[in-house]
Formats: sequence, structure tokens, C-alpha cells
Amino acid sequence: MKKTTYATPFDLLGASLQMGYLAAETQSVMAMRLWGMAGLWNVTTSENNRMVDEKTPALTQSAMNAMFAAMRGERPDQIVVSAIKPLRARTRSNSRRLAKRGLKLK
Repeated sequence: MKKTTYATPFDLLGASLQMGYLAAETQSVMAMRLWGMAGLWNVTTSENNRMVDEKTPALTQSAMNAMFAAMRGERPDQIVVSAIKPLRARTRSNSRRLAKRGLKLK
């Protein structure tokens, strides 16, 4: 199978969508955690520790994915998508988990 040397517009669109999803999920997680700190959102007592502890492994995995993709000679859009993958896994799971908890009504 021949390796494509240039990214198609659809490849670039896919990478852009992944970055957009990452930004949107990150903002929603940050908002829910801030609301939790303000007492407006139901969060567990371990949420503050969790938000610090999860960053190092996710960023390390992201850097490793990008490095290995670059070493394999992948295109820039493929490198970006491989770097975003572990970050999106965290933001997606955090967003879903926190959204289920909902507003603190009492």
C-alpha cells in the first residue's frame, strides 16, 4: 500500500474537528469543575485531586504518541491526531462523568 505524502482536505478537516472537540470538552469540564468549587455543581470531594493527577499521564502519552508518529514518518495531520487522542479520551470521559452529576439544586 502506497503511503500518501500529502494530506487531503478531508484529512485536515478531521484533524481540525478533533481539535475542536478537544477545546469544547475542555471548556465544559473546566466550567463544571469551577461550578463545583463554587458549590453550584455536584462533584465529589476528590475532584480537585483528580484534575491535577490526570494531567501528567495524559500529556506524557500525548507527547509519546506524537513522537512515535513523527518517527514513523506520518504526515503532520496524523501526528496531531495521534497527540490529541489521549487528551480527548480524558476530556470526553470527564465531560460525560461530570455532566451526569448535574447542578446542585439544594
